[in-house]
Amino acid sequence: MIEKINKLVRDKIPEMISANGGNAKIKFLNDDEYKNALENKLIEECNEVISAKDLESKKEELADVLEVIHSISNFFGVSFEKIEKIRESKKKSRGGFESRIFLEYLLKDS
Repeated sequence: MIEKINKLVRDKIPEMISANGGNAKIKFLNDDEYKNALENKLIEECNEVISAKDLESKKEELADVLEVIHSISNFFGVSFEKIEKIRESKKKSRGGFESRIFLEYLLKDS
């Protein structure tokens, strides 16, 4: 029986599958395929954060999101430290999300 997976996995997953008696078919992605796979992985992991039912699961899924973000930043040659500085700058100029402000609408002059 073949179980189709068709997604980016962590580097050690194929050897873990082999160690557990499984047989995995893998391929190495070119740059375009890798970029697309990373973008899909980010969506997948964000959805898993949303569906996580308890705090421990949320923490695990948030760590996975962070790992994907690190990989994306490495792919584009941008250090995570640079991204963190941009985040801090945006927070200083525009604020964060701690106040829980939900913008319902804007009144526009007609």
